Amino acid sequence: MLTPGGAEMSQSRLGTVVLGGGSGFIGTSLSAQLRKRGYDVMVVSRKPGPYRMTWSELSEGGLPGNTTAVVSLSGQNVLDPLRRWTPGFKQNVWASRVNSTRSLADAIRAAPVKPQVFVSISGVGYYEPSETAEYTEESPGGDADFMARLCTEWEEAARLDDPAVRTAIVRSGVVLGRHGGMIQQLFIPFYMGVGGPIGSGRQYFPWIHIDDIVGLFIFAIENPKVSGVLNGVAPQVVSNREFAAAFGRALWRPALVPLPAAAVRLAFGETRARMMVEGQRVLPRRPLQLGFEYQYPDIDSACREFAHLRYSPVKPY
Repeated sequence: MLTPGGAEMSQSRLGTVVLGGGSGFIGTSLSAQLRKRGYDVMVVSRKPGPYRMTWSELSEGGLPGNTTAVVSLSGQNVLDPLRRWTPGFKQNVWASRVNSTRSLADAIRAAPVKPQVFVSISGVGYYEPSETAEYTEESPGGDADFMARLCTEWEEAARLDDPAVRTAIVRSGVVLGRHGGMIQQLFIPFYMGVGGPIGSGRQYFPWIHIDDIVGLFIFAIENPKVSGVLNGVAPQVVSNREFAAAFGRALWRPALVPLPAAAVRLAFGETRARMMVEGQRVLPRRPLQLGFEYQYPDIDSACREFAHLRYSPVKPY
């Protein structure tokens, strides 16, 4: 079989997993783990290449043969410090999530042979920030602000209403890993001893290690009992101050220099700043009920893993 990029692709007995947005932080890690397990992986991306197809190729040619699972991970980085919160950037944030997920859902509907499962990422931004509320997968949300409304539309785009295709949605917290995401931006200031909490530090910090969010996606792909919403967060609930302290301890550095909330609002704008200076107490009730096992269930073990990698070269995904 030839991929749209021209490379020869063997037919794995486990089938092909199509990753929409598979070239990002989570996608590269998930792709590597899926290949280790014996799956073929096809990444849907804006750029053509080996083992890749473009969104236009997906729309025109449909899913590859032998597709067993489809995963939606696309999304413009909301907290890109180099981008101002303009109407155009907001539209990119929205379209990169909703439209790409809808394109994958449309490809599934059009496929003559359906994949077994469709798994889409969403965010804990679905839940309204609060210092007192506790959220499980059954909790209401989805309309408090821009991010909540975005998550609602994002999840709606992933709903197939097709009994032949199992569907799961992972509402992810902040994904922590040495080679991407938030830790990549925080590592140097913390290593230099000038890191600390954001704002008051009292806000909840729903988090998950990169290995566990990847594991949760694989769990959803392979476990026929998994469907519906899963909160993609670690079982230990911590505040932003507790996260900063744990990260500092792992690096043998103090974590006493706060980032003022006013500076965050000035740099990111009110909407994005709210994601950083406010938080949600989110519990992974359904992953635990379904038997998912975390490699890093507590913040100290997760941060020790980052510290252990501080002199290591970037992993070749």
